[in-house]
Amino acid sequence: MLDADDVRRIALSLPQTTEKERWNHPTFDVAGRMFVTVPDDQTSFAVRCPRLERNELIAAEPEKFWVPPHEAGSSWVRARLDALEDLDELYDILVDSWKQAAPPALADEELPPGPGRR
Repeated sequence: MLDADDVRRIALSLPQTTEKERWNHPTFDVAGRMFVTVPDDQTSFAVRCPRLERNELIAAEPEKFWVPPHEAGSSWVRARLDALEDLDELYDILVDSWKQAAPPALADEELPPGPGRR
């Protein structure tokens, strides 16, 4: 089963990522912009997601994705770690969020394949 350590390991493997504590839990930034956070209970994580895509994602996989009421106005979505299929799915979600936060020149760089694709 995936856990918060998997989120940390993959996030920190992405170029120019740094870890910072905010709200008493770990967050990860690229070029000073946050792209993932792991809330207190560490059973889920939050990533950037455009609102229109977010609504479609939640409708398609409500067991996996949701938005808490206090984040409804944001462009973030949460994902349940125990609902993800494997490390590659986690990697793909984190890379998508990372690319949204990274400067264009960095986001356009080719990244290594996910953990299960090596």
